[in-house]
Amino acid sequence: MGKKVLMKGNEAIGEAAIRAGCLNYFAYPITPQSEVAEYLSHRLPEVGGVFLQAESEVAVSYMIFGAAGAGARVFTTSSSPGISLMSEGLSYLAGAQLPAVFVNIMRGGPGLGGILPSQADYFQATKGGGHGDYHLLVMAPASVQEAAEMVMRAFPLAEKYRNPVIILGDGLIGQMMEPVEFPDYLKTEPTKKDEWATNGMQFRNSNKPNLVKSLFLDPNQLNENNLILKAKYERMKTEDTLFEPYNIDSPYQVLIVSYGTMSRVCKTAIDHLKENKFEVGMIRPQTLFPFPEVAVFKAASKETCKAVISIELSMGQMVEDVQRCVQGLRPVHWYGECGGNVPTPEKVMEVVKSLV
Repeated sequence: MGKKVLMKGNEAIGEAAIRAGCLNYFAYPITPQSEVAEYLSHRLPEVGGVFLQAESEVAVSYMIFGAAGAGARVFTTSSSPGISLMSEGLSYLAGAQLPAVFVNIMRGGPGLGGILPSQADYFQATKGGGHGDYHLLVMAPASVQEAAEMVMRAFPLAEKYRNPVIILGDGLIGQMMEPVEFPDYLKTEPTKKDEWATNGMQFRNSNKPNLVKSLFLDPNQLNENNLILKAKYERMKTEDTLFEPYNIDSPYQVLIVSYGTMSRVCKTAIDHLKENKFEVGMIRPQTLFPFPEVAVFKAASKETCKAVISIELSMGQMVEDVQRCVQGLRPVHWYGECGGNVPTPEKVMEVVKSLV
């Protein structure tokens, strides 16, 4: 582990990608994540990397398709409307089984909305966003340090599954400054891709050309490809579901499910409530797909638990997954805001205490 450096979240995300061994970055500027591109525009040339500002987010997604198809580690960053424009390309990447890393520093919506923090892209990230049956592996950091570590972990995960991975942060993650370090143990070498990548027959001593595609005009072949993808998503659920339990060992009355920076506010509220002899537990999903279904169900099943609440910076999106996990065992509630204001711990305490 190196020494900690005070960095803005967006800059830490860019540096983390370089430390992870990714030297290819294509992007188009959009607030509140433009500092990633600004940082990498001067940092990547220093390490022999490629920085390219495309003419649009649509172009970015297909530049990524080309680089990933050739076997290169590649990533981009954007914010909500930009990810919408990339969604067609994301579907193509998933259909062609190509590894790539996307970072979405979410802003408010719908439409142009505002540039303040939001978590309203939950549906977009976890339920597809583009067309067809596909999933992204979705990771959700709650701090600058965790954002950096998730970026570093995302590249080997994308290669493990040959699938796009998206880091879902909000404007606070991108703009706040916190001490951060880049663990040496998270540095990885790109996996060997000769079996499928279009990296040149002369370099892999092969007589068989590789073909990267998402087009299957034969219905049986298309169905088979979708079955392969479905099996991959089930494997993600078994092997790479991540979450953080908080105050779960206490006999809590209410269970909170929250993620990202909103979960940090909830932790503070839980600590204050505990001082007043009111016990609350929390499950913080670190992966939103796969969602920690078993953990949420078990936590809701605790005998002392009377209610479950999803607290998020949206008008109620993750709450649908929470309801699905709880399976009617307990009442499931929602609380959130989506204008860019972040609820205070005091507001969270008030809402939670009103449930029992």
